[in-house]
Amino acid sequence: MTQNTTQKETHFYTIGISYKKADADMRGLFSLDAEHQERILSLSQQEGMEGLAILSTCNRTELYGFAQHPFQLIQKLCAHSKATLEDFEKVGYIYKNKEAINHLFNVGTGLDSQILGDFEVISQLKKSFSLAKKYNLINAFMDRLLNSVIQASKRIKNETELSSGATSVSFASVQYILQNVVDISQKNILLFGTGKIGRNTCENLIKHTQNEHITLINRTKEKAQEIAGRFNVLVKDFALLEEELTQTDVLVVATGSKTPTITKEMLPSDKEMLILDLSIPKNVATDVEELSKVRLIHMDYLSQMTDDTLERRKAFIPQAQQIIEEIKEEFDQWLQNRRFAPAIQALKQSLETLKEGEIDFQRKKTTDFNELQASIISDRIIQKITTKFINHLKESSTPEESLLFMKQVFEL
Repeated sequence: MTQNTTQKETHFYTIGISYKKADADMRGLFSLDAEHQERILSLSQQEGMEGLAILSTCNRTELYGFAQHPFQLIQKLCAHSKATLEDFEKVGYIYKNKEAINHLFNVGTGLDSQILGDFEVISQLKKSFSLAKKYNLINAFMDRLLNSVIQASKRIKNETELSSGATSVSFASVQYILQNVVDISQKNILLFGTGKIGRNTCENLIKHTQNEHITLINRTKEKAQEIAGRFNVLVKDFALLEEELTQTDVLVVATGSKTPTITKEMLPSDKEMLILDLSIPKNVATDVEELSKVRLIHMDYLSQMTDDTLERRKAFIPQAQQIIEEIKEEFDQWLQNRRFAPAIQALKQSLETLKEGEIDFQRKKTTDFNELQASIISDRIIQKITTKFINHLKESSTPEESLLFMKQVFEL
């Protein structure tokens, strides 16, 4: 875990801030855009750093890397963001060696996410490490660590239900529509309003329904057209709202009015329609439910769905942690073997020298000496001796003492 490629010993650190202690404004100060990330990586490469990767999302900004002291990483973060060292003292955290490894596993598997089980962060981590690779800042240790975190993330996703169910109202809306409307791709969907939840719902509808009959109406047409430019939807004038309602199968209301924007009188009385009201306060009048063919679902119900999902997810935390422990054990084993590798290689070289000397002696002394046979037997003995030492080092409670003894005996 510690590295000695520089003059002084370095350690693996994670430093950063997250939603746990820093509010949105504070997180904004620490945020690093792509340009600033590349600047830090470029300067770090010039300084000869062993390894460094940067993750900056809306919920966290973190640096993972090797340093003699964590302040070296904290300084980089504060020098290239709008935050100060005093800000970091208030909301920042530092993890070293094993704690830093544990933290990266928890981040990459969604256990440390604001929404438990959020798997979006693993793709963000991959991008971060990929960018760092461009600057030769991902050493063997960090490369292996990320691959282990990716492996844990995949297993947790496949073997547990930590990421199952809807965790945002916009996604819960689309899940509800998919589960309750037959042939959704053929239905006429009308999105009324361009609030944040409405925009997210629009994006999720396009992504998950393959529907090409989505219409968007907003009081301010320019806002609607701005969204339509990003998504493949049709924009209609606000004046045509009631006309559109006569053809609508699914209505999503995301307006920000203080009074209802959809009333019973505006709706056809003989048409089946699902209405999702994603507004606070409610923007669909309650008497709409008097229409027998209309089903009205409010955001409160969808929010309850997301709350229930998060509660269910908590039950899978122990299972996820067990998977992480298994993969971490494999990583630790690799790390240990890597630590012993130089000494074992030196031992093997020493035994090879003894072998060559003995074979040379026997060749001169013994008539009809079978050099090939002797070499094969010697190689097998060398392999058995080195394997014995490797196993001893793995099982030893004091491997450093064993290594020192081995070096003294064989003059390594």
